Amino acid sequence: MLPVLLNFGFLKIYTYGVFLVLGFFWAIFLLWKNIRLTSFKEEDVFDGLFLSMFGSLFFGRLVYVALNFRDFGFSILKFLLINGYPGLSLYGCLFGGLLVLYFYTNSKKLNFNDLIDYLVTPVFISLVFSKIGAFFSGVEVGTKTNFLLKIKYVGFDGARHLVALYEGLFLIIGLSLAYQILFEIRKEKYYKGFLLKFFLWFFALTTVLFDNIRDNRLYFQGLSLDFLVSLIILLTISFHFVYYFRNGILSFIKYYGQKIFETVRSRSKKKVGRGEEK
Repeated sequence: MLPVLLNFGFLKIYTYGVFLVLGFFWAIFLLWKNIRLTSFKEEDVFDGLFLSMFGSLFFGRLVYVALNFRDFGFSILKFLLINGYPGLSLYGCLFGGLLVLYFYTNSKKLNFNDLIDYLVTPVFISLVFSKIGAFFSGVEVGTKTNFLLKIKYVGFDGARHLVALYEGLFLIIGLSLAYQILFEIRKEKYYKGFLLKFFLWFFALTTVLFDNIRDNRLYFQGLSLDFLVSLIILLTISFHFVYYFRNGILSFIKYYGQKIFETVRSRSKKKVGRGEEK
């Protein structure tokens, strides 16, 4: 692990911070490319982006402090000093940012569902950089393991899972799929706002898959809050997708069910024919 990338004595450059900055600039670049495909004004979109980022940080911090109120109390300084008292709720960040963006688009009379589709891929790419940076800096720690792929974290005993790296690589798959879906939405194959549901579904799936091998999980009443919220989101949106794609799913089942039936029937006839020959 490499928490500090460069140490000049009077100045330290932290690995995680570098990856966050890289993720931010790549996300901004991708958003700029996406917006060029639309009729949205760049200044309106980027104003909404920066406002939603501040809202994301505020609500992410607020939810974390509320869930760990014993450690923070009513101290405003502890709330503001993230370096001294670190901690953010990722779902607080996501939903807080979406809430601020929703109110911003309403105030500007912009179509939220139309705009959000173009923001999803930049969010994906920022999360990818965040997770990979968390792995190299040792910010997110996995549970103990004897698995072939394992690593030792500074300050933690035993070999542990590469959980942040797993999540980062898995999110790359989500980024690739989201980018393809964006162009399908532009062709009106899917409805506006579909990509937001896909993002929430895929992010929830990522959390459900890997939360169990994360050491520094956020708990509430003894349960992993991220896992519980993710499971609810995953099941809810999965039911929505099943209903939305019901015709395609039924056609798929009918087509391959018929194929299987015909294969079984033809094999049965061959067996019967061989029996008669004997």
